[in-house]
Amino acid sequence: MTETTNPSALRSQKEITDALITLMKKYPYSEITVKQIILEARLAGKTFYRNFTSKDDVLMSLIKCILLDYFSIVNNAESDVLTTIFSFAETNRELLSLLDKNDMLYLPMQYMNESIPYIGNNQNKEMNPFVKLFDGLESDYLIAMNTGAVWNVISLWIHRGMTDDTAYVRDNIRKYIRRISDM
Repeated sequence: MTETTNPSALRSQKEITDALITLMKKYPYSEITVKQIILEARLAGKTFYRNFTSKDDVLMSLIKCILLDYFSIVNNAESDVLTTIFSFAETNRELLSLLDKNDMLYLPMQYMNESIPYIGNNQNKEMNPFVKLFDGLESDYLIAMNTGAVWNVISLWIHRGMTDDTAYVRDNIRKYIRRISDM
């Protein structure tokens, strides 16, 4: 996606991402074409290509946008991390459900694996809830472990239709973590 602050370009980008979401509700992602996105958004082809290189670029820009919001929320959260993560998933239910429907829930985790080490090194350390946990330990492995474990739990919850009570899931995870630490 082309980075911009131009209001017209930002509006076009939103129309394009909204069009992709609308199409993903009707068709498998693999069958959607850039031409369909352009027609759904009611924009000119040059407007699309001025902002994005492909439909994958549209989808990844949307995923990146919600995950950057997520990183900010986690780092400024008043509640515990698991509550924050489930709240994020609930807020982004539509996109996450569409990714699940298209067997693409790996994309957010892939982006997190690529971004978290960079973001963690370039933010206010006092705000990051993991700094104390990782202090003196090899953070790359711990980030991979946390991201993979948490994202797999969230993915299962999404795949089950987000109907399982989040308090129940969180309590199970907490009990398990306590059991591990007692071993």
